[in-house]
Amino acid sequence: MGNVLVEDRGAVRIVTINRPHRRNAVDRATGDELYDIFQKFDTDDSVSVAILTGAEGAFCAGFDLKTLSEHGDSTTLGELEHGGEGDLGPMGPTRLMLSKPVIAAVEGHAVAGGMELAIWCDLRVMAEDAIFGIYCRRFGVPLIDGGTIRLPRLIGQSRAMDLILTGRPVDAAESAQIGLANRVVPSGQALAASLQLAEELARFPQTCMRNDRLSMLAQWGMDHDAALRNEAKIGFGTVRSGESVAGATRFSGGEGRHGDFKSGDS
Repeated sequence: MGNVLVEDRGAVRIVTINRPHRRNAVDRATGDELYDIFQKFDTDDSVSVAILTGAEGAFCAGFDLKTLSEHGDSTTLGELEHGGEGDLGPMGPTRLMLSKPVIAAVEGHAVAGGMELAIWCDLRVMAEDAIFGIYCRRFGVPLIDGGTIRLPRLIGQSRAMDLILTGRPVDAAESAQIGLANRVVPSGQALAASLQLAEELARFPQTCMRNDRLSMLAQWGMDHDAALRNEAKIGFGTVRSGESVAGATRFSGGEGRHGDFKSGDS
């Protein structure tokens, strides 16, 4: 079996890091494989949402430090170090901006680069006994997969500074409180809950959902007025696609009244 397993369930693609002997730590080959898998997911019209998880009760322990110790930085990271050029990160897909959502199903530890993978995802479903943490703080290994950028954007600079400087473990209760976890579920249920959430997202009209997501992600690099103009441009593109008129017609026919989300499939 490979370092990464891929399974499709309807419109949902489940991507599983499969290195339990290393607590699903990612080496260079695994990172390359994850990168290729998510690039293909983004262009595959048969799937709408992806789930990223880890095998055998662990999400990901970060970059494989044993590999780094044995081979050194030049062999392990190679061309990845040159100013962050390109969109391949040491952990794989962390410099990609996909057009479709990805959900992290977190069991066990999601630490160091594993935490960076989790916060690269759009949403995080966390088991009640799972742990986040910048554990690489103890070993002088930096965050170079977006952690210093995405974490403060998710939870605010003050909280992010605490986690980045101390490297301390963050349990599910605190993760939910500070907005790091979007859902907390019983132990062993993260994948099942993520699959249910992914199927809900996949049932929505996809052009509108993806475009609203794109506008939200793009606004970080814009001033207020530019962000509003971009939102309008993207939003009117959704209307012109015909999806909004089709939805309005379904609503006029009685679908989705009183906030009902059970119908409304795309």
